[in-house]
Amino acid sequence: MSVLSGFFVNIDTSEIMRASWETLGMVAGSLSLSILIGLPVGVWLSVTGRSGLSPNAAVYGILSFVVNVMRSIPFVILFILLIPMTIAMVGTSLGVRGAIPPLVLGAAPFFARLVESALREVDRSVIEATQALGATRRQIIVRAMLPEALPSLIAAATVTAIALVSYTAMAGVVGAGGLGDLAVRYGYQRFQTDVMLVTVVLIIVLVQVLQMIGDALVARFSRK
Repeated sequence: MSVLSGFFVNIDTSEIMRASWETLGMVAGSLSLSILIGLPVGVWLSVTGRSGLSPNAAVYGILSFVVNVMRSIPFVILFILLIPMTIAMVGTSLGVRGAIPPLVLGAAPFFARLVESALREVDRSVIEATQALGATRRQIIVRAMLPEALPSLIAAATVTAIALVSYTAMAGVVGAGGLGDLAVRYGYQRFQTDVMLVTVVLIIVLVQVLQMIGDALVARFSRK
């Protein structure tokens, strides 16, 4: 016991709690905005694709190109590139507030692709049956495609949330706050191994909790 107490001598509970809440805030805020942006983009990718409701090669090509470009930029580089825009939008590039815009722009295209894949998996007969009833394109999307794809969409949101946890850790390298920032400033720069260990464990626990919640929701909304 004395060995453990000696090892964890650098742990500041209040600092750990503050960093944990910052990470949760960044994940929750950026996930909400990523879904708000990524869902309609994913729907448009699905609708305008070759086998979509309204195939449109030009629209699909433009959307697909933008999404691919955003997804191909490593997050740390994207964070740095967006610093001028982030400052213009929220007044700072540091802390939780400064991390939200790059987190959203990093995660929204990722979520959009997952939405596109989820909607492609919807049984074609369901769409055709809705069309036979005289439904408009909007009604088909809202009343047929999205409800049918709901478990897959929840799974996509779960994957995105977990990716955002990783993004927030990387954002800590450039002063975004949260557990990643704590790990860099104390665990790495000051060689405080105990702080590094605690932050890694907390990140692992957060990922496990998010996955459990996501799996439970998928099971809840899946049709048996």
